[in-house]
Amino acid sequence: MLMSVVTRDDGQSIYPELAGSRVLITGVTAAAGVDVARAFAERKAQLIIQTPEVSPEMTEVGALLAQSAADLKMFAMPIEDATAAVRFAQTAAQVYGGIDIAINLIPVDTRACDTAVSDSDAERLVSRTLENALRITEVTSNRMRLMMTEGMILNAVLMPVPTNGRQAAMAGLIRDALATITIGEARRSADRAIRINATGPRALTTEPSPGATIASEQDLAALALHLASRKGRSLTGYVFDAAGVANRRCR
Repeated sequence: MLMSVVTRDDGQSIYPELAGSRVLITGVTAAAGVDVARAFAERKAQLIIQTPEVSPEMTEVGALLAQSAADLKMFAMPIEDATAAVRFAQTAAQVYGGIDIAINLIPVDTRACDTAVSDSDAERLVSRTLENALRITEVTSNRMRLMMTEGMILNAVLMPVPTNGRQAAMAGLIRDALATITIGEARRSADRAIRINATGPRALTTEPSPGATIASEQDLAALALHLASRKGRSLTGYVFDAAGVANRRCR
């Protein structure tokens, strides 16, 4: 189920119901994810932030988020493989006694796309790109079911606009795999009111997009808020179009 139906938050939708929500965001760096995290911090959410980056810039990001969030826990550590992803998701679920919203930011290394010359190379790259987010999704949705939480999980692939045919082909493969995962997880969790959605590279086509495309991190933040709010409770199993979000640096 693929759709392109994102509208940008006009600043008037405050989403007061998100106050106090337990929000996990993985993959945040000084260059990606700050606007998403800040959007939930400004709604007084309780944030759990995972970052692979240890830098003065990330220290400043933490201080910025702490000014607005109801509470903030930061984990400065890489998630290197599926085992580490499962272990981290289990730890994150214990911080506030559960998770209401999980957002996994998934960067795509275009240099790796350029070196994927065989089918097996491409398969390994797709698996490596999505596997950690998939494991976190599985653990988090299982915990939501156990705690009878009506939750939302968003897996957001961050990929620059392809600059050559090989990158475009990899973008298509990643989107196809992401759609399969999203539909499967959404169906598995639908009976417990747990919504699973994603954003992925926009399919290459000469036809105009039927809806808006996520073209910046501000767009991604607006979508995440919408999906997490009451307004998004009917949306699950969707992959929303994104184009070049990873090209934009957060302010």
